[in-house]
Amino acid sequence: MENEQKLLKILGNRDVLTLAFGAMIGWGWVVTAGLWITGAGSLGAILAFAIGGVMVIFVGLTYAELASALPLAGGEHVYSFKAMGRRASFITTWAIILGYVSVVAFEAVALPTVFEYLIPNYSQGYLYTIAGWDVTLTWAGVGILGSIIIAWINYRGIKFSTSIMFILTLLIIIAGVLLITGSTIGGSTQNMQPLFDNGMAGLLTVLIMTPFMFVGFDVIPQSAEEINLPQKRIGQLLIFSVVLAIVWYISVIFGVSRILTPAELNESNLVTADAMGKAFGGSQMMANILVLGGIGGILTSWIGFYVGGSRAIYALANAGMLPKSLGELHPKYKTPHKAILLIAALSTAAPLLGRPALVWFVEAGGLGLIVAWLMVAISFIILRKKDPDMKRPFKLPGGTTLGWIAVVMAGGIATLYMPGMPSALGGPEWIIIGIWSVFGLILYNVSMAKYGKEFAEEHMKNEIDRIA
Repeated sequence: MENEQKLLKILGNRDVLTLAFGAMIGWGWVVTAGLWITGAGSLGAILAFAIGGVMVIFVGLTYAELASALPLAGGEHVYSFKAMGRRASFITTWAIILGYVSVVAFEAVALPTVFEYLIPNYSQGYLYTIAGWDVTLTWAGVGILGSIIIAWINYRGIKFSTSIMFILTLLIIIAGVLLITGSTIGGSTQNMQPLFDNGMAGLLTVLIMTPFMFVGFDVIPQSAEEINLPQKRIGQLLIFSVVLAIVWYISVIFGVSRILTPAELNESNLVTADAMGKAFGGSQMMANILVLGGIGGILTSWIGFYVGGSRAIYALANAGMLPKSLGELHPKYKTPHKAILLIAALSTAAPLLGRPALVWFVEAGGLGLIVAWLMVAISFIILRKKDPDMKRPFKLPGGTTLGWIAVVMAGGIATLYMPGMPSALGGPEWIIIGIWSVFGLILYNVSMAKYGKEFAEEHMKNEIDRIA
C-alpha cells in the first residue's frame, strides 16, 4: 500500500529542462519587454537582466546543491526543515506557494488579455467594474475555461503535463528565434537610443521585475522525486535552465530595441508582436505567430507552476503541516489531485476580479518568492556547518561563500518591496499577504493540533533517511 502512495519517477533530461525553462520564460517577455526598454533604455534593460540573472544564478546554485543532495518532493520544505526545523520550513514553503498561486492566477488573466490582440472587441457582456476596469462575460469566460483545461492537464499526470509543455516550449522558441533574428538583422543601432534612460532609478525599476521573470527554476526541486536521473544532473539542469533564460531575455530586449523606434515602443500595446510584424515587412501573420508563441508561454508557465505549487502543498500535507487529505495521490495518475484542485479553485476565480486586481497578486507573490529564496540560501549555509558530511552530488566550491552572496542578493531584493522604497508594495498587496499568512497560520495550527508535532518530525526524518 505504501508503494501506491509514491510519486512516479519518470522525468528525463528533456522533461526537466522543459519544465524549468518553460515555466521561466512564460508570458512576461511578450507583454513587458516594452516597459523594460522604455524604463531603463535598451542597454539599461539588458544590464538589469544581466544583474538580475547573476543574482538568480547564485540563489540557483544553492538550490542546485540542495536539490541534488535531498531530491524529495517539496524542495524548499525539505531543505529548510533539515536546516532550521518545522516552523521555518512551513514559513518558507507557504511563501513559495503564495508565489506559485500568484503566477497561476496571473496566467488566468493573461490568456483573455492576449486574445484581445488576436480577436479585437471579443470582450462582450458587461458584468461589473473593479478598480475602474470593466469585467465582461466573454473576457472572464476565456480565463475560466483556460484555467479548467490547465487544471485537467495537471490532474492527468506529470508526464502528460511535460509532454504538452515540450510542444508549447518549441512553439515559444520558434516564435522567439524568428523575432530575435528578424529584428537583429532588419533593425538598426540608431533605434537602440537612448542606451540608458532614467538613470539608476530606471535600472532599479527594471531590476525588481527580474525575480518574477526568472521564477520557475525552483519547480525542479519541487518535482525532484519524479526525476529519473543521476542526482548530480538535477543540479546541472537547474543552473543550465537559468542560463538559457538569461540569454533568452537579453536577446529579446536586444532584438526589440533594434527594430522599433522609441516612438513606436511608446505607442505599441504589444511590443514584441509589433516588432515581429515590422521585422518581416509589416506582416500581420508574423505578428500573430509571435502572439501564438506568447500563448504558448502563458500555458507553459501555467502548467509549470501548477506542478510546483501542488507538490509543495503535497509535501506539507504529508508532514502533517496541512490537512493530510491534500497529500493524497490519485490512484491512477499518481498526482496530488486534491492539491491541484485547491490551486484550481483559487485560480479559476481570478478572471472574475478583472485585470487590475491581479497586478496586486503578482506583486504580493513576488515577495513570497524572494522570502523563500532567501530561506533556501540561509538553509544552504546552515547545512554546510550543521551537516558537513551530507552526500552532496553537486557540491559548490568555496565553502559557504556562494551561499552568503545569495543571501545578500536575495535580502537586497526583499528590501525593495518594503515601505519607503520607490518600488514598495501598496495596501492591496499587503492585504493579500496578510490574508494568506492568516490562512496559513490557521491551517498549520489546526493540522499541528490534529497530527501532533512529533508526527512532522518523525515523517521528515524518515523521508530524509529514505534517500540517504
